[in-house]
Amino acid sequence: MKIAEFVAENPIVAVIVGCEIALWVVLFLGLAVRYLLRLRRTSSVILALIPLIDVVLLVAVAIDMSRGAELGWVHIAAAYYLGVSVAFGPALVRYVDVRFAHRFAGGPPPQPKPRYGAAKHRALWQEWYRVVAAAAIASAVSLALIVFFADPRAQEMLWWSIGRAWFIVGLWFVFGPMVKPKPESASPTVPVRR
Repeated sequence: MKIAEFVAENPIVAVIVGCEIALWVVLFLGLAVRYLLRLRRTSSVILALIPLIDVVLLVAVAIDMSRGAELGWVHIAAAYYLGVSVAFGPALVRYVDVRFAHRFAGGPPPQPKPRYGAAKHRALWQEWYRVVAAAAIASAVSLALIVFFADPRAQEMLWWSIGRAWFIVGLWFVFGPMVKPKPESASPTVPVRR
């Protein structure tokens, strides 16, 4: 099957790809306006468009389903994408913002990710909370699809996808905040030359 045929049969795939491209275009445009053109208010307006990209995806899924599309893995992928985008989006914007400001506007260098001790443990918990939020949003979208659009076979697939999202949350917990990071005293020290 050619890509064009695949996208024609699954238009939500094109919407997901378009939303991802739009995210990066809007993000870099907003930061360029802020740091290169020094138009902070205009930049804030541009960056405020980022959540609207998620709304476009949600509306596209609803329209696709209301037109009688057969619920499939692309709709589940859209639910996951929406969850990850909403939960991790603000952290992504902050991450890119600090680096853009440092590179183009003389801002302070980005702080490295903590590798040891309590700071590392806090970072692992914050990341896990984002994963929980992503799973909750994906589950809410999937539940809406179950209630409004899914036939019995599709309902089974959606319930399975919800279970898989929470299984990932559990794994992330086991391999994330549950693992006790090395104490700060274990961090490598740079020898002092005399």
